[in-house]
Amino acid sequence: MTWTDLQTALAGKTYVASDDLAVALHLALSLGRPLLLEGAAGVGKTEIARTLAAVKDTQLIRLQCYEGLDAAQAIYEWNYQRQLLTIRAAAEDGETGKSVEERIFSRDFLLERPLLAAITQDTPPVLLIDEIDRADEEFEAYLLEILSDFQISIPELGTITATTRPIVILTSNGTRDLSDALRRRCLYTYVDYPDRQTELAILKARCPKIEAHLADQIIGFVQKLRKEDLEKTPGIAETLDFAAALMGLGIADLTSDPAVMQSTLTTLLKTQSDQAQVTIEVAQRIAGRAA
Repeated sequence: MTWTDLQTALAGKTYVASDDLAVALHLALSLGRPLLLEGAAGVGKTEIARTLAAVKDTQLIRLQCYEGLDAAQAIYEWNYQRQLLTIRAAAEDGETGKSVEERIFSRDFLLERPLLAAITQDTPPVLLIDEIDRADEEFEAYLLEILSDFQISIPELGTITATTRPIVILTSNGTRDLSDALRRRCLYTYVDYPDRQTELAILKARCPKIEAHLADQIIGFVQKLRKEDLEKTPGIAETLDFAAALMGLGIADLTSDPAVMQSTLTTLLKTQSDQAQVTIEVAQRIAGRAA
């Protein structure tokens, strides 16, 4: 599959990928390397992994990162309750010692978390490590062994080597600098807000029944709104919600009913300060320029 074939396949699943992104995905697949996608929230980084899993007809395994994430939540942990029950049952039967220990520290008692589950699948899954910049810097060290050798060391069991190598997508919103060691193990591309034509193509792919005039107005409005001094810039998902709201209310022109159009801005503006800033006059000024 060439990068253009991949781009076409993604489009078939209603994801419009830029040439740069399609090439980066193609290289990651060809070279078997993790791909780090960096960019503002709402530009479609997470959706790339979902769509790629659909294109490859494989499982999507997602690890949502957060502050305080550790190996127990990300890699594995032991089923302590089941181990205790087994120990009690063995004691009642007079069984003790090494045989019990070997049984309770076997794979039957191991709870696989996303990173371990991703390397033990028969079919290579898409492993999405989402918002890696939200995790602590220490957590990145847990990833290095997996991203380098696709294996995990468990003291009680030894080293578990990947059955198949997952397709790894990491995303970052750029809230903190990632370590050089992590970056070196990944291919990298920056995902920006789409240009007008790309976002229009996304809107038409996701909302095929939308009228062309309204679609042009919506994209023009959102693109100009992003240039305002907002606390939270609306992303692609907000654009689609905005379009759905307008279509649901039967609005065919952004300038036809200012009050109703203003009420739909709850889909785009997600903070009180942004909603206060974009008054009905400001919204109509932007809508007039987008018409």
